[in-house]
Amino acid sequence: MADVDVLGFEHMGLDPRLLQAVTDLGWSRPTLIQEKAIPLALEGKDLLARARTGSGKTAAYAIPMLQLLLHKKTTGPAVEQAVRGVVLVPTKELARQAQSMIQQLAAYCARDIRVANVSAAEDSASQRAVLTEKPDIVVGTPSRILNHLQQDSLRLRDSLELLVMDEADLLFSFGFEEELKSLLCHLPRIYQAFLMSATFNEDVQALKELVLHNPVTLKLQESQLPGPEQLQQFQVVCAAEEDKFLVLYALLKLALIRGKALLFVNTLERSYRLRLFLEQFSIPACVLNGELPLRSRCHIISQFNQGLYDCVIATDAEVLGASVKGKRRGKGSKGDRASDPEAGVARGIDFHHVCAVLNFDLPPSPEAYIHRAGRTARANNPGIVLTFVLPTELPHLGKIEELLGGDSDAPTLLPYQFHMEEIEGFRYRCRDAMRSVTKQGIREARLKEIKEELLHSERLKTYFEDNPRDLQLLRHDLPLHPAVVKPHLGHVPDYLVPPALRGLVSPHKKRKKLSFKKAAKAKARNPLRSFRHGGERRGPAAEPS
Repeated sequence: MADVDVLGFEHMGLDPRLLQAVTDLGWSRPTLIQEKAIPLALEGKDLLARARTGSGKTAAYAIPMLQLLLHKKTTGPAVEQAVRGVVLVPTKELARQAQSMIQQLAAYCARDIRVANVSAAEDSASQRAVLTEKPDIVVGTPSRILNHLQQDSLRLRDSLELLVMDEADLLFSFGFEEELKSLLCHLPRIYQAFLMSATFNEDVQALKELVLHNPVTLKLQESQLPGPEQLQQFQVVCAAEEDKFLVLYALLKLALIRGKALLFVNTLERSYRLRLFLEQFSIPACVLNGELPLRSRCHIISQFNQGLYDCVIATDAEVLGASVKGKRRGKGSKGDRASDPEAGVARGIDFHHVCAVLNFDLPPSPEAYIHRAGRTARANNPGIVLTFVLPTELPHLGKIEELLGGDSDAPTLLPYQFHMEEIEGFRYRCRDAMRSVTKQGIREARLKEIKEELLHSERLKTYFEDNPRDLQLLRHDLPLHPAVVKPHLGHVPDYLVPPALRGLVSPHKKRKKLSFKKAAKAKARNPLRSFRHGGERRGPAAEPS
């Protein structure tokens, strides 16, 4: 009966071209935020909407924006071509993602609706050329939009009708407060505005006062993360830092985790330490952070979504830790902050078919945990989150559970007991690999990767534009090898494999990559492989207690 009451896309009075694009995207019915927000937006109301990450917020503002622009162009007198919609986002990656989604929804009306992304600072000249043609919708970060307004290459005072602030709770946190206040001075007095956010905090309330006029507030009655039937959350208590590396080695080398995984750490130095550690065992991984050029970051995400990589190491401490309000963007402790202040991984980026999120380092805040965990179990796909925690971090873990559990007394992060004695034979290998990853090796690795990515990003740009297929051959998980790599560590002899696992895993052979459909089916059965021995479940991963 619940399905009967759902307002479908076909009942919203949308343009047939938009309905066809929605059908091509495979959306049979709107999500909760889309069902509630689209009709209100079409009525011309300002919106302040909160919905969890992965709930379809982008389409919730993109569909009414396109519908209103199409309606204006197809009915009434002819109007002069002008920029009538602006989408503000906190990061360059999100700008590309928003532009891509809007273009997909406008696939059948591309001649009538043009979208431009002005977030990349290195393309200022080409952006000015695009803006002279007056696209209908402009997407970008506040600093880039303001820059074009100040250079008079973008004018909004006489034309803007729709303003969207996506991930609104991060715009001030990224240090955009002054840019936003200056930007608003270039806007007309009357326009329709949407504020979309995963959380409501003081920054969102401040933006509400600055931007919205008598808004409708949507606080959807849904949990911030999917339920346990879709998202399984576990805590892995490790006695010492060394045990975290040991457990991770066992999970990845013995292929106990199926499908694609995101590994989160808290600093850039840690991300490269972890990558070099995994390289010792011939486990390829990419590092994704703000030091890399924009094209490289977007290319890594694109290839990960296409299935070229199984493991990406990400850092979000520079974004989701202490607020940087009142500070100069990009300034922070050496080695811990991204050089690009408009780069962020944990928020909003749509990683496809992520089966597992591993918090190798405990998230710096409960909100950071929510946004990390939101990278998996998106749409109707299952997912798992494993959070490694040291005994001294248990009080902080309690704060995360308190936020997730709400009024419920039941634990949200179930304890997952590993039989450490069964993988004890791997400990000497882990110690050997950890000793090989020195601070000097980490510095050399970071420098080497930045140089290589800059080469790929700049010198080969023109070549890849002419030869797009070759771009698929450019990989980001190639070994950095600044430290001495011992080839024997890449193989696991049979005598080291726990007896309960022999015959069930093949550490010598390269793991066969599953298709997205097969991986999803396997993940639905069990995100971590189960092992039976003598009629009882045993192995490194035991039943949750």
